[in-house]
Amino acid sequence: MTQQKGAVWYEHLHTEKHTGARRGRLHTPHGTFETPMFMPVGTQGAVKGVNNRTLKEIGSQFILANTYHLWVRPGDELIAEAGGLHKYMDWDQAILTDSGGFQVFSLSDSRKLSEEGATFRNHVNGDKMFLSPEVAMRIQNNLGSDVMMQLDEAIPYFETYEYIRDSMQRSLRWADRAQQYHKKTDTQALFGIVQGAGFRDLRTESAKELVKMDLPGYAVGGLSVGESKKEMNRVLDFTMPILPEDKPRYLMGVAAPDSLIDSVIRGVDMFDCVLPTRVGRKGTLMTKRGRVVIKNSKYKNDFSPIDSDLEYYSKNPIRTNQFGNLAQYDLPSYSPYQNLSRSYLHHLFNANELLGAQIASEHNLRYLLNLMEEMRTAIEEDRLLEFREQVLEDYGYNKANARLF
Repeated sequence: MTQQKGAVWYEHLHTEKHTGARRGRLHTPHGTFETPMFMPVGTQGAVKGVNNRTLKEIGSQFILANTYHLWVRPGDELIAEAGGLHKYMDWDQAILTDSGGFQVFSLSDSRKLSEEGATFRNHVNGDKMFLSPEVAMRIQNNLGSDVMMQLDEAIPYFETYEYIRDSMQRSLRWADRAQQYHKKTDTQALFGIVQGAGFRDLRTESAKELVKMDLPGYAVGGLSVGESKKEMNRVLDFTMPILPEDKPRYLMGVAAPDSLIDSVIRGVDMFDCVLPTRVGRKGTLMTKRGRVVIKNSKYKNDFSPIDSDLEYYSKNPIRTNQFGNLAQYDLPSYSPYQNLSRSYLHHLFNANELLGAQIASEHNLRYLLNLMEEMRTAIEEDRLLEFREQVLEDYGYNKANARLF
């Protein structure tokens, strides 16, 4: 189940015997990375509040950047002039760029949709802009990302069958146009996006037609947009078996611990979401023992560690390879999760110190990256179901009226 072809290719290592979950590696022009993986979101070429060195220390592999926002400012041509996004932001590992479609289609007041693409006014200065499959590819070619996404329509989940069908079929035509326009197959991989909301026949049609295109990878879009987790799992149950086993599979916009595990059980390899940094900036921590709203007054005199169960430094092979022997790593054994108190972090938020949001954002990303590391080990050791039960118990999913984020 390993296909070495083009800029990005998937290497299968192990199938968990009880669930069928996949353990693999993704080979890219900027390194080889372990799957399943979570990708921090750097919308405008930066993960909010977290510098690149820290991202590597806590185990980040891929990061995601946003095509629409980088197109609006500073501009894809400027980034190309600078040598591409990797050089521009000084990130030497892999980057995935979305197509910009989600942002454009969220501008419902100013957006007009046609077969050719979408016309809209941008959110910064109101300039009229036009995004088509070809324009999205041109922008992403200029950015130089390792993985590029086709332009598709971000479909509301609870639209009518007819609307979903017509939109999904248009997105298939757009995927074909994107593939025809894509010329840099030796350095950049184009992923298709399966759409169809909750309709099995439409998801099946979308997946089968995309598979015929023999793309380097496939994403499932249009989930985690308001439907229940049970409904999301139902869609994955009948969609994932259609996608090739020798290609990477990406579920867009998911970060809840239970959804990450349940989706990996169903064959997903890659995830991204803004949730960990977004809630972190507002003072919510994802810890191994569940949700902590650090702004709450009960933490004012809490001198216990932020998260005594979570190690700061990743043992991910990419970090080991880059920085050599971990025992000889030139940083002190400083950990904001174990050396700083909840009282101190509460104070930082109460005083509106930027450091508070930074620490909380780093912590939440580390929590999810560590969760994926532990999940990979659980797959290798064929104990993913036991791992799932332990994570849900520790995080608090089994408590009545649990608040998770």
